[in-house]
Amino acid sequence: MAHSTIYRVKFRRRREGKTNYKKRLALVKSEKPRLVIRVLNRQVIAQLVIYDPRGDKVVASASSHELKKFGWEGHPGNAPSAYLTGLLLGTRAKKKGYSEAILDIGLHTPVPGSNVYAALKGAVDGGLDVPHSEEVLPSEDRIRGSIIAEYRGIPHLTEKFEETKSKILKV
Repeated sequence: MAHSTIYRVKFRRRREGKTNYKKRLALVKSEKPRLVIRVLNRQVIAQLVIYDPRGDKVVASASSHELKKFGWEGHPGNAPSAYLTGLLLGTRAKKKGYSEAILDIGLHTPVPGSNVYAALKGAVDGGLDVPHSEEVLPSEDRIRGSIIAEYRGIPHLTEKFEETKSKILKV
């Protein structure tokens, strides 16, 4: 609470815990498109966003719910879905003429091997040049879904992953 007669209210999105304006300003100053990745419980959303003074513009986007169109039968919130969503975004961004971006994970905690970095690997494999360290990317078994297939007893999941990946790369 205030300790003096002058009290400045913080921005609404900062009060709600939705935006870190210091981090956002650093990303906007880079003047590169931002690869925005948001991992929710039931889906992964990836967008390529460019700054505009009147409001950010989304130039390419992909959601893990779109993967059903490509034959993906897995859960839309796991690591293979995150990778495929990033791959779909990378191919769409490449088609629109964007080749580089800078990663924006928002308020997500940067945990190495997480779904955020699985989507990043997908975007990099899709053709986007995003500065990152190889140590933060998840293992190939985690990305292909072999860990899930082994645990759940679904042997065809890795085959479906490869089929979906090849369909996305043809788009």
